[in-house]
Amino acid sequence: MSGSSECRTITVEEAGRRLGVSRNTAYEAAGRGEIPAIRIGRRLLVPLVAFERMLAAATSKQEGA
Repeated sequence: MSGSSECRTITVEEAGRRLGVSRNTAYEAAGRGEIPAIRIGRRLLVPLVAFERMLAAATSKQEGA
């Protein structure tokens, strides 16, 4: 196990809050692959690195449009 106490994942609900969408919308987006998520047991978690990469890609697409 890593010595870092920094959390490397967030919940789908937290990802939704950061995006300004509802819990249901966030889970639907995760199910469609629009929010990167991994399943561990029954939990669905969003890796922060993938989430931040997704936001950066979306931002650069909008700036280039």
